[in-house]
Amino acid sequence: MQSPPASEHLSAPSGIRRLLIVRLGSMGDILHALPAVSALRIALPAAAIGWVVEERWAELLCTLSEPRSGPRSLRRPLVDQVHAVDTKKWRSSLLSPQTWERIGATLSELRAPKYDVAVDLQGAARSAMLARLSKVPVVYGAMQPRENIASMFYSRQVMARGAHVVEQNISLAEAVLGKSLEIPAVELPCDDRAETQCDDWLKRDGITDFVLLNPGAGWGAKQWPAERYGLVAKQLAADGLKPLVNFGPGEEELAQAVEAASAGAAEAVGCTLTELISLTRRARLFVGGDTGPMHLAAALGIPVVAVFGPTDPARNGPFVAPSIVLRNPVSPTTHKRRARPDPGLLEISADQVVAAARELLRRCRG
Repeated sequence: MQSPPASEHLSAPSGIRRLLIVRLGSMGDILHALPAVSALRIALPAAAIGWVVEERWAELLCTLSEPRSGPRSLRRPLVDQVHAVDTKKWRSSLLSPQTWERIGATLSELRAPKYDVAVDLQGAARSAMLARLSKVPVVYGAMQPRENIASMFYSRQVMARGAHVVEQNISLAEAVLGKSLEIPAVELPCDDRAETQCDDWLKRDGITDFVLLNPGAGWGAKQWPAERYGLVAKQLAADGLKPLVNFGPGEEELAQAVEAASAGAAEAVGCTLTELISLTRRARLFVGGDTGPMHLAAALGIPVVAVFGPTDPARNGPFVAPSIVLRNPVSPTTHKRRARPDPGLLEISADQVVAAARELLRRCRG
């Protein structure tokens, strides 16, 4: 498919009443898409906005206690309908009749609202294909998507602008509307029950000021050693901050290693996404690498000390929130999913992270 004329990149379709967002995952990428969708919501307050997302990340848009369609609320503040999918499960059982029944049901669900415009903020073959198979008449996507084949499914191709992913997503939203947009603050789901439970737990354990540590990473090259997180926890505990260690599925041993290295100062905490949102809101400080929980803290305006290895903080770093990013100059910029920690990442010491944490807290107090 040829690229549309340049004039089509700037002219927005008139009278958008129903808008479909396609950003399936991952956690950090969904959080990076939220400002663009929030800007579209502000510009189109009466429009019905749907979002196609992987089931495992749906809590970033809608709490478990809230219906996934209907009037917006604090528990689903941004979109009118969440279309949850499980593409990993689909791909693992493509020969199963049940899989094709599920795919068919999903496509029927996507087609029912008769969306006017779709915006693919992922740039992958599967996201672009879902946008096209939804039978939306106009599909926007990046002119240079993450997977080149994705551009075949777009009727409007946009040259994304900006260094950071948030800025690039905003540029796609601007193309849809044909005008410049401010980057707004984002609103994440707020579950009354989770908020109350979080407050009760912190009060019961006598925790007031705490630092949230996240030792996990998407792949080994981005993972700073657990033992160093433990040393950071030990020193920040001496400053009066209770270190809480967030861990996700399969990361229990990693969190235990941080606890052990902290000489008992740190406490591991496993959360659902809704609970993690509530807990992160209350943190004085977040320390972690280029991961979804770090981007969650930044989205909530929590001060962040980010420990970066091979990924580029200019593109993927904490956006807007007060932050200090530590990255060694010898780290290459690559998204290759290497299992071994990046050598440059290992050059960052626990003392450097503690110094950055203390400096950031000093700035925020000032």
